[in-house]
Amino acid sequence: MSALLLTGGRLIDPAQNLDAEADLLLRDGRVAEVGAPGSIKGADEKLALKGLIVAPGFIDLHVHLREPGQTHKECIATGTAAAAAGGFASVCAMPNTRPINDSPAITRWMQDSERGAVVNVFPIAAATVGSQGEKLSDYRELKEAGAVAVSDDGRPILDDRVMREALAMAARIGMVVIQHAEDTRLSHGNPMNEGATAFKLGLRGQSAASEWQMIERDVRLTSQEGSRLHVAHISTAKSLEMLRLGRASNVQVTAEVTPHHFLFTEEACNDYDTRYKMNPPLRSAADREALLAALVDGTIDAIATDHAPHAQYEKLIEFDKAAFGITGLEIALAAAITALHQPGKLSLKRIVELFSTNPARIVGLHGRGTLAAGSVADVTIFDPKKRWSYDLEKTRSRSKNCPYGGMKFYGKARATIVGGKVVFSEL
Repeated sequence: MSALLLTGGRLIDPAQNLDAEADLLLRDGRVAEVGAPGSIKGADEKLALKGLIVAPGFIDLHVHLREPGQTHKECIATGTAAAAAGGFASVCAMPNTRPINDSPAITRWMQDSERGAVVNVFPIAAATVGSQGEKLSDYRELKEAGAVAVSDDGRPILDDRVMREALAMAARIGMVVIQHAEDTRLSHGNPMNEGATAFKLGLRGQSAASEWQMIERDVRLTSQEGSRLHVAHISTAKSLEMLRLGRASNVQVTAEVTPHHFLFTEEACNDYDTRYKMNPPLRSAADREALLAALVDGTIDAIATDHAPHAQYEKLIEFDKAAFGITGLEIALAAAITALHQPGKLSLKRIVELFSTNPARIVGLHGRGTLAAGSVADVTIFDPKKRWSYDLEKTRSRSKNCPYGGMKFYGKARATIVGGKVVFSEL
């Protein structure tokens, strides 16, 4: 394999506490050398990256690729193409496929080269058989097949005994349990946040308690089992309090937030716009401000998209009946830079930590999330100052169920490198 030299860029690698102009040599799918500008010789190819950021390949902890079984919405090839365009070198694929990914066979099938993935696909397997919340899947076999975590995402584990068993088993084999924190006995699957906007629209609402009470229980069980918990798409201020209380007691709990939860509030659902219908729902302005503050103070560990593609006929119907979910792989970085870096709230180093360093640590992707010599040659190159408008008609995803079309952003991925190979480029 040829050697590729990335020269002239600003290399940001929080894992090494590195933020400086540096050259990076990639060879045979690995980082071969990091050196001062102009110090590395002998490359077969060069990319001049003056003015651009060179970072460890971004990792999305929460993506729905829909395959197998729902290719009218998305497939692994199209979903990973969208990921690459957004700067993601790896995606962690949720198990709510058809059939549910609760077996080593499906886990391996998702990673087969015949699926046409252009970035790394790391399956997250079902925590319980069929995601029914009753009997644990075989975690050991799933891990051996390539699963990096377990979750019944979309179908929270409600039973205390089953959740305790899941945490204990995952701890024994070194995996993390990812929980969609929603007590459906309280939320009832209602279509939006409980509050003034829902009242005005005449829609049933989900209370914040349906999320934070589940997190409170899961943190307690995690503490008792000495295991690791990751909270998916956290959305309320009270939930953040539960995280902080757990960490104050040395509970191993991490959390992610989505771009749509820190960009929008429940008021976006005015006019019954189903593009803003997702689960958990968009919350209050106070909740949004709390999420932004938690990104700044370190309470939130990662930004993940919860990329959830749907066909138009599943979204362009009555709000009550429309599917939950929004796409977002192509704008996640831009959303973070626009909402957090441009206003001066977050450094670029912290943004790289949220997209790369921490996600690698959370699911144990050793050799990723850093550009240290010997690590996997996954690299994200982006321009934090690029001003651009998102053209939804040019999305690489198979679905267009998002409100970002025409929105203006700062910050854009310019190239994505996976295993030393350029899989997306606008250089």
